Amino acid sequence: MISVQVQTGPKALALANEFDLQWDGSSTFDPWPVPDVPKTYGLGLIVGPSGTGKSILLQHFGTPAKIDWNPSYPIASHFATPQNAHEKLSAAGLNSVPTWLKPYHVLSTGEKFRADLARRLRSGAVLDEYTSVVDRKVAATTSIALRRYIDRQDLKNITIATCHFDIIRQLEPDWIFNTTNGVLDARGRVPRTRITIDVYRCSWRTWPLFGKYHYLSHKLHKQAQCFVGLWEGHPVVFTAVLAFPHPTIKKAFREHRTVVLPDYQGAGIGTQFSDAIAQLYIDTGRKYYSRTSHPSMGEYRNRSPLWKPTRTNQRRQTRSNPDTSIQDHWTTDTKRLCYSHQYVGKSL
Repeated sequence: MISVQVQTGPKALALANEFDLQWDGSSTFDPWPVPDVPKTYGLGLIVGPSGTGKSILLQHFGTPAKIDWNPSYPIASHFATPQNAHEKLSAAGLNSVPTWLKPYHVLSTGEKFRADLARRLRSGAVLDEYTSVVDRKVAATTSIALRRYIDRQDLKNITIATCHFDIIRQLEPDWIFNTTNGVLDARGRVPRTRITIDVYRCSWRTWPLFGKYHYLSHKLHKQAQCFVGLWEGHPVVFTAVLAFPHPTIKKAFREHRTVVLPDYQGAGIGTQFSDAIAQLYIDTGRKYYSRTSHPSMGEYRNRSPLWKPTRTNQRRQTRSNPDTSIQDHWTTDTKRLCYSHQYVGKSL
């Protein structure tokens, strides 16, 4: 039992008397005993309504790390290396390169939550009030990105406390303790609920909703064929495609732009939507190419059997010769390391 004593005071006593409450300034609370969770796990979840003892129970697993931000530096500068910043910010669902280059104090409340989360990601981390300040769709995509990072880095014994039950299937916890009834479920990971994105053709006029979030350019070719993805009726992702004229390769197209709105980044929506659009083209006998300098997209394609690297994949181009290879038809870029692929698609 936990007991605290405060000074009664005339105002507090008056309120207590108004409601016929016998009160002497003391408050007591019976916390839940520490559940018998596995010694080693990836992610554990303490979940229940406010006031049911989540934070008190979480203290048995550790203390949330205190995060300090220097207002004179962008958030990306607070990580050990550029690669570390990229991995952890993406793992927290903050996958916008322009946002990485902003100072912490100008971020939105949701962006601050994800930036703090990125700084705390390590084995043994404890996270309290998880996703309490963000939209529920943001909570879902952030939880998917977090679980993917924990698995990829083989992190251990991360414990989360939250009052939100709707993210359980996105977090896929190894155990769940419900402070509503004191029940521990340690049967293993809960299967994730799939996110379904509906694909629609759209006008280039849809682009302004997404353009300012593109990591390189806000411009869009007005001859582009455009597609928008809706999640439960809300636009979340956009892809534009251009014809790719070539003297020897017929019916070739290339990805022109793909943008996921910031609140929905980190859950793999961009890569899967890009794949789906590419599949639409090769299913009708076209060839489909794409080049990107975004490391997450590029590395995904390097691993994916659906994409085949072209000759200039992961090279800085120094010349442009339209007679040598199809990828040379892009504007030469000597500053960025670019990933270049052809989509080969799923076997029928």
